[in-house]
Amino acid sequence: QVQLQASGGGLVQPGDSLRLSCAASGFTFGSYVMGWFRQAPGKKREFVATISRRGDNNVYADSVKGRFTISRDNAKSTVYLQMNSPKPADTAVYYCAAYPGGPYLSTAEHEYDYWGQGTQVTVSS
Repeated sequence: QVQLQASGGGLVQPGDSLRLSCAASGFTFGSYVMGWFRQAPGKKREFVATISRRGDNNVYADSVKGRFTISRDNAKSTVYLQMNSPKPADTAVYYCAAYPGGPYLSTAEHEYDYWGQGTQVTVSS
């Protein structure tokens, strides 16, 4: 049974840091591209970041580039999202997702096969 368990969300002040984790099970983690998406209230879910199977390539949304870092530990079957200098606009439910991969790293939601349950991140002073 495939499971993606996201954790680490909470209330954070603007300018602070937060690290999200997503523990995977039920599939061969190292064979899957991992991504993070988010959905703010009243908005569609949007792409945040994605990382290649070996962790040597990544893509970021322009809105988070330079502030967020995606990483993975294949030995622990876990993907991370380090959020530095978060802004109120980053407030959303954050989801991790997985797909087998292809010729390029996809930012498209429909490409991803497996999804976690989401973790709420609220950025507010």
